[in-house]
Amino acid sequence: MLEALMKKKNQDGRFRYLYWIIVGIFAVLICRLVYLQLFAGEYYHTLAEGNRLRAIPIAAMRGIMYDRNGQILVGSRPSFMATYVPTKNGMSDNELKELAGLLNVPDDKLYEKVKKVKSSYVPTVLANDLTPDIVTKIEERRNELPGVSIDVQPIRYYPYNEMAAQVFGYVGQIDEEDMKRLEGQEGVSNITQIGRAGLESYYDDLLRGKDGGRQVEVDATGSPVKEMERKNPIAGHNMHLTIDLNLQEAAEKAMDAQVANGIGTQGIAAVAIDPNTGAVLAMASRPAFNPNWFTRGITEKEWAQINNNPNHPMENRAIAGQYPPGSTFKLITGAAALELKKVTPDEMIFDSGRHWLVDMRNAGGEALGWINFTEALAKSDNVYFYEMGRRVGIDKLAEYARMFGMGKKTGIALRGEATGLVASEEYKQKVFHQDWYLGDTFNSAIGQGFQLVTPLQAAMIVSEVANGGIQYRPFVVSRIDNLDGTPYKIFAPEQIGTLSVSKSTLDLIREGMRNVAEESGTAGSLFADFPIQVAGKTGTAENFSGRDHGWFVSYAPYDHPRIVIAVLVEQGGYGIASAGPIVKSMLEEFFHVGTYADGGLNAKNKHKNDSAQETKKEKQ
Repeated sequence: MLEALMKKKNQDGRFRYLYWIIVGIFAVLICRLVYLQLFAGEYYHTLAEGNRLRAIPIAAMRGIMYDRNGQILVGSRPSFMATYVPTKNGMSDNELKELAGLLNVPDDKLYEKVKKVKSSYVPTVLANDLTPDIVTKIEERRNELPGVSIDVQPIRYYPYNEMAAQVFGYVGQIDEEDMKRLEGQEGVSNITQIGRAGLESYYDDLLRGKDGGRQVEVDATGSPVKEMERKNPIAGHNMHLTIDLNLQEAAEKAMDAQVANGIGTQGIAAVAIDPNTGAVLAMASRPAFNPNWFTRGITEKEWAQINNNPNHPMENRAIAGQYPPGSTFKLITGAAALELKKVTPDEMIFDSGRHWLVDMRNAGGEALGWINFTEALAKSDNVYFYEMGRRVGIDKLAEYARMFGMGKKTGIALRGEATGLVASEEYKQKVFHQDWYLGDTFNSAIGQGFQLVTPLQAAMIVSEVANGGIQYRPFVVSRIDNLDGTPYKIFAPEQIGTLSVSKSTLDLIREGMRNVAEESGTAGSLFADFPIQVAGKTGTAENFSGRDHGWFVSYAPYDHPRIVIAVLVEQGGYGIASAGPIVKSMLEEFFHVGTYADGGLNAKNKHKNDSAQETKKEKQ
């Protein structure tokens, strides 16, 4: 009996333990259920949706850039791109190698990009601008490439390739640094294209637009099967530039022709502006680069071609290149001498071939005898302007140079503009710890020594002479539009100053520049028979690291200026032979004469003969 009671008691204890164990298990399950439903429900719902849904960004179309006549300079076009979203098992090394072969990208580059992917919801761009045959091959192997998809997105397109590349700039794929900088801004995604240089960079916030997106349901392989929701992108603002497409093309063709002849292979810059407004009609720099390379993802070979070029093709020489102005500076020296009454227009100064105080001579050793101001400017006589520098003095010469805009930025809406340099005693003492000599003043008076200008500054100086002394801020964008085509912002001409130079002095300088293009002037054989009256100034600037630089600055027509052009050819030698033909081609296009009026044969032959004759004359 006692034994039976003990046995029953033991059984009751075991059942009791089992009971509490079961109660505990259910309690844990209930707590876990409560946690999953109430506290972690949203997290796991997101995970589940992430396995079923994909958020695919839709790139906004960047704003179009038009020329002054409505021609498209920079636009966008449809493009195939490959994207990747990690799946449960990811991609194996063999799959990555196969994909790299299909995309024509190095294995290590693709591997690095795929392994950096953190989000399992947002696609990562693997390659842009895929050709139709690559797209076909990937689609055929869709089941063998988990997480890889093909999407169609707008991509930046530069239809004229290298033309005005440094002005337009280029775009690149957004990176981590950009994402941090733009954090919180609406419409920025991992496929946003960011302006990296030129106008693309300066006006990026307006050109970029706002990316949209679509939410799609995907199958087990990650392939979209159904669109659930869509947010349309908002395009960027269109921009109308002051650039004239035909003039720009004429400038660059003429520059390339010189390079093909072995002239200016180190670099060329050309600028054309409207002297009555400051609008930039053309701006070109050589060597150049193709911005389309960056849009689709530049290859190592392409980057090496740019990066290893000692002549820096990505530099906009028109605003960043700094060069001695050479004889073009004589416009400023002459203005200072006349305004300060250091010389009269009719005073005759004897040129024996060298200055009587310092043994500094004319180029080529020529002696012009008795000459006045306009003759000296037309024939670019060094001895005459040595004397003008002596009479004016370096302090006043520097004062007038700054008045004309040297030594400071013009304020154009492009990044990377240089200031140039105005020669002065203070500068030489500060940098070289040396005293100033009369020979330094002589050099400064003819645009040598420490004087430096950019081609844009040179164009603005001539513009001030041509328009009667009005200083404008140069500009490249004339209007930015809203999405409906109405003006968002209009850029009117902005006057930033006026030269303190009399009309009579400017008239004398203009007369001298007109005589430059006459038969007896330094540019006579190139422009004496030109149907439009041209005023100009040649320049040959000493370069201690190679051949002299060649300058030609001009405006036309002489009596009613409509265009100013400045061209600099690095190590081009005589300006008339290196820069002059480029200026002439641009003027022919602008006024529809010569080469561009008769089909080109007769004008081209005459152009060639004129250049040969002028080169011969310069050498003599």
